[in-house]
Amino acid sequence: MKSLRYFFEYIIIKFLFFIFSLLGYSRASNIGEKIGKLFGPLIRDNKKILHNLEECNIGNNDHDRTVIVSEMWGNYGRILAEYPFIKHFRNSNLSKYITLEGKDILDEIIREKKSVVFISAHFNNFELMALCLEKAGIDLAAIYRPLNNFFLNNTMENIRKKYICRNQIKKGKSGSREILKFIKQNFSIALMIDQRVSEGVKSNFFNRLALTTSIPAQIIKKYELEIVPVYIERKNKIYFNMSIDKPIKFNNKSEIIDITNRLNNVIEKRILSNPSQWIWTHNRWK
Repeated sequence: MKSLRYFFEYIIIKFLFFIFSLLGYSRASNIGEKIGKLFGPLIRDNKKILHNLEECNIGNNDHDRTVIVSEMWGNYGRILAEYPFIKHFRNSNLSKYITLEGKDILDEIIREKKSVVFISAHFNNFELMALCLEKAGIDLAAIYRPLNNFFLNNTMENIRKKYICRNQIKKGKSGSREILKFIKQNFSIALMIDQRVSEGVKSNFFNRLALTTSIPAQIIKKYELEIVPVYIERKNKIYFNMSIDKPIKFNNKSEIIDITNRLNNVIEKRILSNPSQWIWTHNRWK
């Protein structure tokens, strides 16, 4: 039964990708926002999302939180509509829609041939972050979690490897070996640290314990690499501002939990700056 549902989801999304590609970037993104706001609450109950916002003290009242959720679903829809145009962000003039802050930091990493760990979260069109890093000249390998929908996963993996980041590392034991291989080749590693994981450490996130990946902390303990936070924010509907923060230095004597708490705090501050930009549908504190 689940396979049948996944297949129908795959057909619907592939059809939408085709329609969006005919509409052009700007029109597709605007229509995607409407689709997200209309159908998003049917996919995931807003009550849970509103509860997460309230528990994290986001918004002054129910109206504020309802607006945040609506804007979040609109962003979800835009992300979906923008997937057929990922290749154009990579290869053509759609890159003009992205403003990059902190390019001097990337230039220094390239000039000094440093290997670093880029961390971020599912902010707005998160796929564009790894794309821009690699396009800027960073030797990069990105860690990803395969989609549950195995029909759709093949499509998404193809888009990611072809246009976003050529070197994709699947989470898991085999992925750990891949991470070590790329670090030894002086590649930088990019990963999202905001999703709930099956293995990790219970770290403070919005004053609540959340099971969090310890991969960045483990890399720091072993290789003493710097952490570079990355953030992307949607501006004026179809434009983006991507910022590269100053590197954070730890030493290998730092405790894994202390490193993880610090990184969660970095993500938390970014979420607080514009809550609707983050995807609140993750069951982060389960």
